[in-house]
Amino acid sequence: MVFFQVTIDANDPASLARFWAQALGYQPAPPTEPETTWNAHYGARLGGESAFEDRIFDPAGLRPPIWFQEVPETKAGKNRIHLDLYPTGRDNAMPMDRRVEIVEAKVAEVVGLGATVERRTRYDDPDDPVYFVVMHDPEGNEFCVS
Repeated sequence: MVFFQVTIDANDPASLARFWAQALGYQPAPPTEPETTWNAHYGARLGGESAFEDRIFDPAGLRPPIWFQEVPETKAGKNRIHLDLYPTGRDNAMPMDRRVEIVEAKVAEVVGLGATVERRTRYDDPDDPVYFVVMHDPEGNEFCVS
């Protein structure tokens, strides 16, 4: 098995880590359970510390950690990789009105944290209903809420 973390370039890693921790329900300290390679790695790195400023962790220990790596340059161009947030749980049986309501609630939440909306897209295909919002985090990195 290959363990991995997601690394995002940032001008202000601590600020971006706080934004994404709230947006994803992550925390700045690695969980102690379940015991994984990542928990052992970060536990050893923390020593007597309790949390990081520049990385965040899934409190359940199931999703990958995210590290916000400080870089001197600002974002230039479109991301080659981005996060998709699924507050709907990707439930295709969900009625479109309910899907839009749930997505827009998450959009409002992350806008309140400093994100901006680029555009909204909706396809009313009965076999594959789609509603998503393309957004930018506080440093301009693209992500989608669907």
